[in-house]
Amino acid sequence: MAVNASVAFDLPPLPSYTLTPREHLLAPLPDNILSLILPVVAYWGLSMIYHYLDVNDYFVEYRLHTPAEVLKRNKVTRWEVVRDVVLQQVIQTVAGFAFVYFDAEETIGREEYDVAVWAQRLRIAQRAIPSLLALVGVDAISLGKSVSQSGYTLLAGALVGGSYPGVTQSMILDNGVKAVAPAFTSWELAVASFIYWYFVPTLQFMLAISIVDTWQYFLHRAMHMNRWLYVTFHSRHHRLYVPYAFGALYNHPFEGFLLDTAGTGVGFLVSGMTTRQAMWFFTMSTIKTVDDHCGYAFPWDPLQHFTSNNAAYHDIHHQSWGIKTNFSQPFFIFWDRLLGTQWTGEVKLRYERARENAQKQVDQDAAQAPDTTPDVTVTEEREHERVVVSPEGPATRTRLRRKTVDSLKGPSHGVPGSVLHN
Repeated sequence: MAVNASVAFDLPPLPSYTLTPREHLLAPLPDNILSLILPVVAYWGLSMIYHYLDVNDYFVEYRLHTPAEVLKRNKVTRWEVVRDVVLQQVIQTVAGFAFVYFDAEETIGREEYDVAVWAQRLRIAQRAIPSLLALVGVDAISLGKSVSQSGYTLLAGALVGGSYPGVTQSMILDNGVKAVAPAFTSWELAVASFIYWYFVPTLQFMLAISIVDTWQYFLHRAMHMNRWLYVTFHSRHHRLYVPYAFGALYNHPFEGFLLDTAGTGVGFLVSGMTTRQAMWFFTMSTIKTVDDHCGYAFPWDPLQHFTSNNAAYHDIHHQSWGIKTNFSQPFFIFWDRLLGTQWTGEVKLRYERARENAQKQVDQDAAQAPDTTPDVTVTEEREHERVVVSPEGPATRTRLRRKTVDSLKGPSHGVPGSVLHN
């Protein structure tokens, strides 16, 4: 069939597409169900790694608190923590199932079309280049000719407003006529692909993070500033004066639903993420929350250096003297900085005092024990912790006090100075 040269195209035409259902990542488990399961698996998987380090006294030089503090300062047993966390995760999963019920089936097939849409937007944006150059006294047509003569034809086309006469494609019109139409350049398609596959998802992820941080900051702060909210709901979480990993989601069920479940849900919905993106977002939010309560300040942990909000920063909030500061969680601390709620005081003596008091309680328990041998082992059933103590006192205090971190320096941990090192 002859080419119909009379057909004029203002822009390169967009490709057609056919939608098909997306295959599940782990068939036959639907992706939206998997997005509910992965955060729970990540929570307990990472928590048990930290718990293994705790009970075996590995990396004690990076611990924020001594074993004596864990034993004496917390007001809740580990069993109670596990029970309440499981309850919250059940509520979280049930709420997720309610959302899943209304989810439309995800499809694939229009990716090439969407990339072309971004390429078309780039072509339209190029039309403004001649006017912008004219504002600084540059003739776009003359500049384009000069650049083209130097061999940079694509650059010349962009400078004159997105004109690429030599870039064409053959296509069949709806009436069956074959025609020649303008096409997108390689650079337009490359930039459009980057925008579609990487830039937009990154913006969606950052938007979701910002929504979660904002949601949690103001609700969290309200639960501290309002006595009824604190006593009724949030005080439960602060029974853990010495946080540990699987206590990250230990709180009142209503608070857990409002802060964590609803907050991440709103972030997901507003940002317009796909289900695959939601898997990453929900799981990373969970991992970050666990890491912020882990009780360790590892210098090689990227999550503790990517933002200033980390285990050392949040640990200050769990102390009685820092309880009305450092509200930000789980990612960034811009609201604390903006509204003046970031802790800026001294911490070294405060941490030292807490360690000394906890150790004195351990020593007193050891002194009251019926066994009078020079070195004894006291087991506290309440916490199921093993602590080695000595009636001599100072030697034991030195050993237990050494089980703490000596690297909490500088803004990367949100702590003004060294916590303590003996």
